[in-house]
Amino acid sequence: MPMFGKTTTYLIVGLGNPDDKYRKTYHNVGFLCLDEIARKLNTAFNKGECRAITAHVKKEKIKIILAKPITYMNLSGEAVNELIRKYKIESDKFLVVYDDVDLPMGDVRIRAKGSGGTHNGMKDIIAKTHTEEFARIRIGIGQPIVCELADYVLSKISEKDMSMLKTAFEIASDAVIDFLVGTDIIKVMQKYN
Repeated sequence: MPMFGKTTTYLIVGLGNPDDKYRKTYHNVGFLCLDEIARKLNTAFNKGECRAITAHVKKEKIKIILAKPITYMNLSGEAVNELIRKYKIESDKFLVVYDDVDLPMGDVRIRAKGSGGTHNGMKDIIAKTHTEEFARIRIGIGQPIVCELADYVLSKISEKDMSMLKTAFEIASDAVIDFLVGTDIIKVMQKYN
């Protein structure tokens, strides 16, 4: 007998800048973490839609869309809003992964909702979607020591920092997978924060 029931669609967005020159910069931590999530879900970024590069995977009654906006960081909300509308994503099935200079290098913090803080990409998503009611995972990149913030976030990740960030990506991707199997975001926070 066939099983009936609605497929639940999740949207996981990583923030970054699309050009190759930004690929391994601190501001692209969201993109880099999404690569780890895609690896764990055995999928690949191979589709262009809604001004984003996406990877799709279906597990039983769950459809997962991983997305990297190509609108540049400060306009991330444009791509996100289009994806939310196209796939009719509910706010409790939406999560954003991004870099945070206010957290120590490699720290991972999960929140159920909140403001965009000092992060322009998050501020734009909140402005375009008209809500703060969605989950987010912040990955710490620390504060710049000798340069301006704008120069720091667009600089290449050092080898030492990359090894710390790889551990963070592992933790964050495990948290996302728990979120995708329906674990309440508060329980995800308790487990991984």
